[in-house]
Amino acid sequence: MTQKAAFPPSIAPDARLLILGSLPGERSLAAGQYYAHPTNAFWWLMGEVTGEALPALPYDERLLRLIAHGIGLWDVIATARREGSLDTAIRDATNRDLAGFAATLSDLAAIAFNGGEAARRGRQQLVGIDRYTLIDLPSSSAAHAGMTRAAKREEWMVLRHWISPRQPS
Repeated sequence: MTQKAAFPPSIAPDARLLILGSLPGERSLAAGQYYAHPTNAFWWLMGEVTGEALPALPYDERLLRLIAHGIGLWDVIATARREGSLDTAIRDATNRDLAGFAATLSDLAAIAFNGGEAARRGRQQLVGIDRYTLIDLPSSSAAHAGMTRAAKREEWMVLRHWISPRQPS
């Protein structure tokens, strides 16, 4: 099994919402981009949440648009061994210091978990901390095929409550 390392956070100090995945998949790691696999619905879902055409933008601009809405991205796992991209294949994971990181963000109001593995690991790290609203979301991955994009969209739209108003480009 190959050792994988996650990306640094993409976030501004005044973020209100932090979205956490588990560990980037093979395509994302190869591209050096969050949610790079073309079948992953993340950028489409976030476009729906923010009201912007995020999938049509270059990657760096997508990140800037999320930051403009007070949204940050990170992963709950720092490193792990894994063959392929499935969360079920994760072994020997080292978790991030999620509680310590979140404590540095004074405006942070909500933490959303993209998928079950992110929610399980993230919630374990935040036990006893009631400062944030914790939101479990269905995975944006195409591997989570038991739910349609429309059904995922319906659940992801709750994030609108925590985003900043649209700012001019």
